[in-house]
Amino acid sequence: MARSTMGDLRPGAEVNLERALRLSDRLGGHLVAGHVDGVGKILSLQAEQRYRLLRVAIAESLARYMIEKGSVAVNGISLTINRCEKASFEVSIIPQTAGETTLTKKKVGDSVNIEVDMIGKYVEKLIAGRSRHDRDSAPINHEMLKEFGFSE
Repeated sequence: MARSTMGDLRPGAEVNLERALRLSDRLGGHLVAGHVDGVGKILSLQAEQRYRLLRVAIAESLARYMIEKGSVAVNGISLTINRCEKASFEVSIIPQTAGETTLTKKKVGDSVNIEVDMIGKYVEKLIAGRSRHDRDSAPINHEMLKEFGFSE
């Protein structure tokens, strides 16, 4: 509850629900788990010719996981990031997404749930773990490869 907008919901409020992917299903989208990492605030929702641009303010602690053309889930909706900055990001809402979700019912200033890319979180943890716990491990470099029989 502390890191989501769940406390703001009232009986009858619309939410976005999507069935979980089975391990045997074809993966054709982004890797999101439905776990909220934090809350963002809508800065703008601008209508363009065939889509809408949604800009969301977020904490820098979440922004570090975002890259252009990467993924983010906003209120459970997996989207591709168009642009990201130090404390905000922008995504496009295509007509199909607008028609099947609650995103375009939101207004500037509304809070939204944010789930960042899970691969970025894993990579960060693995790198941090290696630097803290494996200081005595041999790095993979030219000398190490040569020692094990790999040469130019």
